[in-house]
Amino acid sequence: MDSTLSNPAVSVLVVDDEPGMRSFLQKALSKRFALVEIVGSVEEAEELRQRCHFDLLIVDIKLPGRSGMEWHEALEDTERRSDIIFMTAYADLETAIQAIRAGASDFILKPFRLEQMMNAVERCLKHRAMARTNFVLRREVENAFPVSNMIGNSPAIRQVQDVIRRVAKTPSAILIEGESGTGKELAARMLHQLSNRSGPFVPINCGAIAPELLEAELFGHTKGAFTGANKAREGLFNFASGGTLFLDEVGEMPLLMQAKLLRALEQKAVRPVGSEQETSVDVRIIAATNRHLKEEVAENRFREDLYYRLNVLSITLPPLRDRREDLPELIHHFSAKLSRELSLDPIPFNHDDLKAMQSYHWAGNIRELKNLIERCILLGKLPVDYFKEENDEANKGCSNFTGWSLEAVEKHHILLTLEQHQGNKSSAARELGVSRKTLDRKLASWAVQEDRACEQFA
Repeated sequence: MDSTLSNPAVSVLVVDDEPGMRSFLQKALSKRFALVEIVGSVEEAEELRQRCHFDLLIVDIKLPGRSGMEWHEALEDTERRSDIIFMTAYADLETAIQAIRAGASDFILKPFRLEQMMNAVERCLKHRAMARTNFVLRREVENAFPVSNMIGNSPAIRQVQDVIRRVAKTPSAILIEGESGTGKELAARMLHQLSNRSGPFVPINCGAIAPELLEAELFGHTKGAFTGANKAREGLFNFASGGTLFLDEVGEMPLLMQAKLLRALEQKAVRPVGSEQETSVDVRIIAATNRHLKEEVAENRFREDLYYRLNVLSITLPPLRDRREDLPELIHHFSAKLSRELSLDPIPFNHDDLKAMQSYHWAGNIRELKNLIERCILLGKLPVDYFKEENDEANKGCSNFTGWSLEAVEKHHILLTLEQHQGNKSSAARELGVSRKTLDRKLASWAVQEDRACEQFA
């Protein structure tokens, strides 16, 4: 049996005025799909569709009152996201043309054999799956994020690899934590690759999308749901059906959106923006964050119930400074890869270069290392004073605080630490040994002081 014909995530609605045909199709389709509804008229179909989304409609053209074709033609674009197979015992060329114009995915003449109907259903579902796959592939090309295994043999990274292999085939939600640049998306892709899920891997950066658009991106939207919504669109939950949805930087998600995400995860269904209908989804969730979500929960910036829903199991990726023994292998990997991409010769690193890399802090982790290797290949050598400048900046003023007040030294140190963590307050607060709330309070007080100073000179 083809896997596309045994998918519990697919819902089917049969509309036919013949009781025998309805019973026949329900019995046959219920063996393949978890939800199969049968009705005898357009009115009953409309009532059902108000409560539930159907992926596939099997509709007789000749129905009492309103015909199946007239009904489908009258539906709004957002309501025609379902594939439709028309059935008729009165076929001619004109009817076939009208069916195609009405958006038919297939057209079957009565009487038909069960095999004919199953073939038509299979074609519809394969077409639907292909459309989703093409969408995901386009995103992959746009993101230009290659899939590869995690590199390294340090105890820290081997422990992560062991956990990934152990939990990959489970349906449990996974929370990946770690500093920026440690490879959280790569870990998520490994989890998906080693799983038994047949659907695609669909990533989304929750912090890179405007809060007002995030709901539509995840759940989809109807035509006219908001300004610029010129046509209906399915969300990433739908495109990830049967696969994995990766919620990167989930800690950046607004509280209101967190509540909607929690409901979708609990109900295993999503409601497009502007619609009253829910769509069932079969998606494995992997989330990632460079924030400390426990602290975010304590500060009421992240919902506790969503935290426990996402954090069935957490995987913490080590920073590069805690796995320095992996540096030679990582350097070799990026040198070979980037030199091919840039069509330039890789450069040899001498002992002093490697020693400097081994002792460096790597605030940007593997992302910073890759950036440096690319710069080296472009220049043909290690940039002069790269590590010296970085370390000078990190130690700036350490022995030159004569005449500074204690408050000024504290401010300088906090702002420098915040800069090293690319503005990530939670990560900076952890290194400083203070709470996020304390850090926010100090930053706010300095901002007020600066505003007052500006007012005096205005």
